[in-house]
Amino acid sequence: MTNHPTLFRSTVRCSTCGAGFEMRSTRQQVAVDVCSQCHPAYTGRERSIAGSDRVEKFNRRWAQARQAA
Repeated sequence: MTNHPTLFRSTVRCSTCGAGFEMRSTRQQVAVDVCSQCHPAYTGRERSIAGSDRVEKFNRRWAQARQAA
């Protein structure tokens, strides 16, 4: 017969914004990279800077290829 793991009242901390909340877990402290208070999908502040850079880079390459042809 196996024993169940011990559950603790854990504190979860976000390393990005510092927000925290409590839950039950097998670990006493849990650290997460992003949480629902700072994640762009939940806050509505999408960060699409990297995507637009890629589009611009593609357009530059496409223009250079057309000029070379």
